[in-house]
Amino acid sequence: MATGRGRLQQPPWRGLMARPPPFGGDGSARGRAGKAAGGAEFRTGRGVRLVAGCTALSHCARLDELCGKSCTSCSVSLDGLPSEILLKILSYLDAVALLCAGCVNRRFYHLASDNFIWIRIYSTAFSPKRCNWKVNSVEKTAVSMNSLSVGDKEAGYWKKEYITKQIASVKAALARVLKPLHPYTGLPVKTKEALRISGLGWVIILKENSGKEHILEHVDLSINDSSVTAVWYGKDWPRLVTLSTLDLCGVTPVFMNRSQTPIKNGPRWHSLIAKYNLSHLTESTMLGCDRLIRIFCLHPGLVVGLWKREEELAFVMANLHFHHLVERSTLGSAAIPYELPPHTPLLDDSLECGLSGYQLHVDMHSGGVFCLCGTFRNLSTSKGYIENEYMKLSVISFKNSTEHLPLIGKVGLSWKTNIFDGCIKSCSVMDLTLLEEYGKPFWCFSSPVCMRPSPGPSDGPPFLGETYRVDYADAEGRVHLELVWIGETGEYFVVSLTLYLRVAKARPETTPPSCPVSGPKMHLRTVPVLNGVFGKQKRLARFKTESPVMNTAQ
Repeated sequence: MATGRGRLQQPPWRGLMARPPPFGGDGSARGRAGKAAGGAEFRTGRGVRLVAGCTALSHCARLDELCGKSCTSCSVSLDGLPSEILLKILSYLDAVALLCAGCVNRRFYHLASDNFIWIRIYSTAFSPKRCNWKVNSVEKTAVSMNSLSVGDKEAGYWKKEYITKQIASVKAALARVLKPLHPYTGLPVKTKEALRISGLGWVIILKENSGKEHILEHVDLSINDSSVTAVWYGKDWPRLVTLSTLDLCGVTPVFMNRSQTPIKNGPRWHSLIAKYNLSHLTESTMLGCDRLIRIFCLHPGLVVGLWKREEELAFVMANLHFHHLVERSTLGSAAIPYELPPHTPLLDDSLECGLSGYQLHVDMHSGGVFCLCGTFRNLSTSKGYIENEYMKLSVISFKNSTEHLPLIGKVGLSWKTNIFDGCIKSCSVMDLTLLEEYGKPFWCFSSPVCMRPSPGPSDGPPFLGETYRVDYADAEGRVHLELVWIGETGEYFVVSLTLYLRVAKARPETTPPSCPVSGPKMHLRTVPVLNGVFGKQKRLARFKTESPVMNTAQ
């Protein structure tokens, strides 16, 4: 009897094992089935009870396995939902979230570009404000016709219109902020405010020989009088042997809101500023070293620090001049940099009469500490100072001791990583801004320089102290600076400063009938003060006027 009743209970067991339990059930049905099935078998004897217990345990394990597979196979994916439901969900997102959702796959890209969603965002952001609260029938008709015309536009039309108009409005706001110019440097006064409004930042892209890219955000950022210094360092640098190039890019949020902090992980626009070849890190580009690192200079304005022992990357420092900084960091693309507008020579800049009315502002600094900050006005030169396609513009002459300027404090290029920091002696960052007669920038750069021993002034008698020189050259001109170390006072003195400008850039199309007369020349002395805004040491200028006409009369 027991065996027969056991055979009669086999089909329900098999059906229960083959069928998974209901989704989300607590197993109560399974317990009742087991009790009904095993109640008769437990009365047969001890051995049968043991077999039934083992069968029940194996059955529970089997049911748990089937339940897990069922839950996995029944998981709901957004990609499996109908397009109508997804469009309803996407209609609740803002512009930034829609752009992020469009990066999932091809289907989400087309759904996130739906014209009905974007025309609502567009009309909310750029629709004209109504003067009255009541909407008349004409406006209702226009709105309805506008809604009907959405289907006539190509896919993504209103998305492109919104992005284009949003970027144009931000550019117009930045242009208004950058319009006021500094009277001495000729650069925008509110560059810091423009950087804050645009949410502008900078990244470096390290590219390996295999094509792999490493994108690094700047770790430290300092804003100087006429330049910005961005620094990158960390622990997980890729090996230098595997790297080929380094790209410096400006990154800005696609949608910029002046009243809100830019979203760091939102969609951003990359603008290539410069591309550097890391194979040029050779002895010819080395600036200096200390006991831990060696630093190299790659034009324009990049400093690369390598550990002495491992010959691996320690830090990267980029020096960016304010001149067209916002344009270069926002208006380019990821592959092509922004092209600066060509310089148009003025009629007064004639090679027959030379150059006149130029103005120079030069800074030397490192780590926020300025050792030189000078402005020179009414600089001029004549045709006879043309040498090898360069026009010589003398700023400080060794013959006039009243023009000599001291460098305040210690000269050195400060560096920092997440573990160590230090200072490379005799190196610094030079910011140069040369303005033409009407106050427009003629030649601007921000680059590291190094003081090297010199036998003596090139056009004068030797001085009592040790002499040094600083040289810089690029496609637009050269700078030659000569210094003397005065041991008694423990400071450097600038005894000569000469600029060499390319004739091709300064050549006008026509020649004026007469030559302008040079005006008085401004000199200055540097005195240390404390800048209360940034809490760093800076220097202000104290002017001294010398009139060549009065000296001639005397």
